[in-house]
Amino acid sequence: MGSSDIQFAKYRMPAVPRLKTVTLPPATLIARAESGEPARVVFDTNVLLSLWVFDDSRFAPLRSRIDQGEWIALTDEHCMAEFQRVLCYEQFKLSAETQAQLHVNYSNVAQSVNVRKSFSAPLPRCSDRDDQKFLELARNANAGWLVTADKALLKMARRIRQVALFSIVTPDAVLAGLDLVATQAVPRP
Repeated sequence: MGSSDIQFAKYRMPAVPRLKTVTLPPATLIARAESGEPARVVFDTNVLLSLWVFDDSRFAPLRSRIDQGEWIALTDEHCMAEFQRVLCYEQFKLSAETQAQLHVNYSNVAQSVNVRKSFSAPLPRCSDRDDQKFLELARNANAGWLVTADKALLKMARRIRQVALFSIVTPDAVLAGLDLVATQAVPRP
């Protein structure tokens, strides 16, 4: 039995790997809010789908930050190509016209980044090669956050934070941070 297995009587259960909840430092959100400088944010494809395709009301505050210019949604040719490819998946049952409109809608608000300089500190490798492009985009575009619910990317959060590049956070963590900023901004009697 491995050291990470738990044993109860004669039953053996493998330990479930735990992902640490990644929380956004409230100070980062407060500083951005006070400076008036738009936050530079990368969204992975699944979060984009929640924001643009499904209009997930739970994440509406994230979308409104982009629409109001408080955040700059960052993308590049590789991430846009993946978004466009995923829009075509049959499971979403989107017409070609709807796919094109969603792509245009996001393209109109996202800032496309085309950075070709080399960086002295290479990024750690993500276990899912398809997700590496989001890490590279966040680094290359000088993003503050990479917003994702992807387990492979979330596992990278601590290593990325150690090299002080950007924060990898869940949409829920960002929402919690926004709630905290809102409550701290309310004047107290």
